[in-house]
Amino acid sequence: MALQCGIVGLPNVGKSTLFNALSSAKAEAANFPFCTIEPNVGVVTVPDNRLQILEKLVNPQRVLPTVIEFVDIAGLVKGASKGEGLGNKFLANIREVDAVIHVIRCFEDENIIHVAGGVDPVFDKEVIDTELQLKDLESVEKKIQRIEKVAKSGDARAKKDLETLLLFKQALNEGKNARALEVDKDDLEVLRDLHLLTIKPVIYVANVDEASLLTGNKFVDSLREKVKEENADVIILCAAIESQIAEFEDLEEKAMFLSEYGLDESGLNKLISGAYSLLNLITYFTAGVQEVRAWTIKKGWKAPQAAGVIHTDFERGFIKAEVIKLAEYQQFKTEAGCRENGKISIEGKEYVVQDGDIMHFRFNV
Repeated sequence: MALQCGIVGLPNVGKSTLFNALSSAKAEAANFPFCTIEPNVGVVTVPDNRLQILEKLVNPQRVLPTVIEFVDIAGLVKGASKGEGLGNKFLANIREVDAVIHVIRCFEDENIIHVAGGVDPVFDKEVIDTELQLKDLESVEKKIQRIEKVAKSGDARAKKDLETLLLFKQALNEGKNARALEVDKDDLEVLRDLHLLTIKPVIYVANVDEASLLTGNKFVDSLREKVKEENADVIILCAAIESQIAEFEDLEEKAMFLSEYGLDESGLNKLISGAYSLLNLITYFTAGVQEVRAWTIKKGWKAPQAAGVIHTDFERGFIKAEVIKLAEYQQFKTEAGCRENGKISIEGKEYVVQDGDIMHFRFNV
C-alpha cells in the first residue's frame, strides 16, 4: 500500500529539517521561504521490534519492514487559497496525500526569521487552517449549486446530500476543519469527489528547542489547548536533534545519544508510529527462510483482502489462511513446533486479520 503523509507548515518552521531526518532523500534546508519548491518524497521504514524477534526465530535471508512515504511540501503563506506565493501548487500537493503532518514552530531563535515577525503557534496553525478551509468552502459551495436543483425536484438522496453539504458549509464558515464534524459514514459519500483538505487526519508536530524537549513550553501548551477540540495528537520533538540522531548507524551509540537527552526513543519513531496509527493501519507478517516481511493493511480487513497486498492472485483464489500468534511462535520457536502443539489456526474468508498475525495463505487460480 503506497500511503503518503504530507509535511506542511509555514516557511521556516523546520519542515525540511524534519524531512531530512526522516529520510535519506535530502531536501535543501535554508533560511528563506520556498526552498522546497517541488515536493520531495522520502520512503521511511516503520519501526517494529517484532521483526527483530521473528528474524532471530526464523534466521531468514532477508528482512523487509513496511514503509510510509513522507512528502515535504512547499511552505504556505496567507493568501494561498487565492494562489498567493506557491498556493496553487501547495494545495494540489496536499490534496494527494492520505494524512497531514503539520509542523509548528514552538521555539524562539533570533537567527531564524519568522514570516509573521514572531513565534505564535496558534496564529501559525490558523493561517494554514484558514487557507485550507477557504479552499474547501469553495469546493462545497460549487457542489451545493449542482445538487440544489435536483433536491428541489424532490429527489430524496439529493435532499440528504444537500443537508450534509450545508452542514459542512456552516462549519467551514465558522472556521472549523471538516474533520471536526461527526457525520455518519454513509453521509460522507457526497464529499468523496471533493477531496476536502481539512477532512484529512492530522498530527501536529511541535518543533521545540533543546531545553523544551522533555517538558514542552508555553508555545506547546497553547498549541495543545487550541487543537483539543480536534482530538488530534501533538508530538513534541526537536528537529535539529532528530537530524543528529538520524546520522547514527550503530544502535548502541544511538541509544547512548538518546539517553543523554533523557529519551528512550527518537521523536521520529513516535511520529512514524503515530502516522501509521493515524491512517488506521496495522501490520501482519509472513515468515520463511527466504524472507521475513511486514505487510501493511487497513484495520478491519479480512483475510482475502490482506492476501491481496502480496498478489492479486492470492485474493482472487483465496482458500484459507494459516495464522500463528507471535507469542506462541516465541514459545514454540518454529512453525513446526506451533503446528505440533496445535497453535496454527485455520481461518476462512471472514477472518478479520489482527495486528501482528503471522500468516500463510493457501490459494488456487
